[in-house]
Amino acid sequence: INLPEEEIQEIIRYWIRTLNVRLGWIQDFDKLVVNYAYTIFMFDTFRSSSKCVNTLTKHTKCVNSIDCLTLGDCQFICFGSADRIVRVLDVDNNKQIQSLNGHSSSVFCVKFSQYHYRSYRQNVICSSSNDKTIRFWDFEHNKQLQIFNEHTDCVNGIKFSPFNGGRYLCSGSNDQTVCLWDVETSKSLHVFNGHESGVWCVDISPNNNNNKINNIGHKHVIRSVKYGSNELLNTILSGSKDTSVRLWDIRSGKQIQVFNGHTNNVLSVEYSPF
Repeated sequence: INLPEEEIQEIIRYWIRTLNVRLGWIQDFDKLVVNYAYTIFMFDTFRSSSKCVNTLTKHTKCVNSIDCLTLGDCQFICFGSADRIVRVLDVDNNKQIQSLNGHSSSVFCVKFSQYHYRSYRQNVICSSSNDKTIRFWDFEHNKQLQIFNEHTDCVNGIKFSPFNGGRYLCSGSNDQTVCLWDVETSKSLHVFNGHESGVWCVDISPNNNNNKINNIGHKHVIRSVKYGSNELLNTILSGSKDTSVRLWDIRSGKQIQVFNGHTNNVLSVEYSPF
């Protein structure tokens, strides 16, 4: 796809609010990675022209998730798609270095595993899928390492713990449960029940506290949640199909602010890293 600069700016203006966005992963926070339809765009965010620096079109169906990783001087992006494939791109060489096949249905979420690299010097990606499984891949050697298959419906969201070097993994599923896994032992540590519908997204608090919010306030399905960090450590950001984004105080359980303006589903939220 070869879009003129004017059309790329229109995509940024009208579509970025509903996409899975990762900001601040490369070269002093000056790149933005966006998935749109079957295509991945990379933008220089701090140029007035919002110049598109790369377009990736390998997937044959919609791209559901992206993640980014820097290892020394090497920079990687992984993508999970409805075409059932997890792909890995070497950013510096602008080349796809791996295509990971094994899921029998759409891949909903992908995450690089810091735990495997720190513990075993393995370059590993974790992926969740509509096929009810969570899989771990050694993308350097194109090898599947582990498979978690205790969910009874599609696995929508996954998140590594920000503590213990990322040893623990949280997953949310359409079976209405949230599971906590020990990546080292491949065992399920706990299953959280109580949801009355599928769980679309999960996040793990960087704070060791028992604060909770009983009523999140949205009028429709919540598609994304994110814990804050640094000065926003005690907050949660949420995005919903009710078209709103809401900011919450974890300590009081109260809504701090609601951001209106979207005219359609909010599928992903993220705090700015600066």
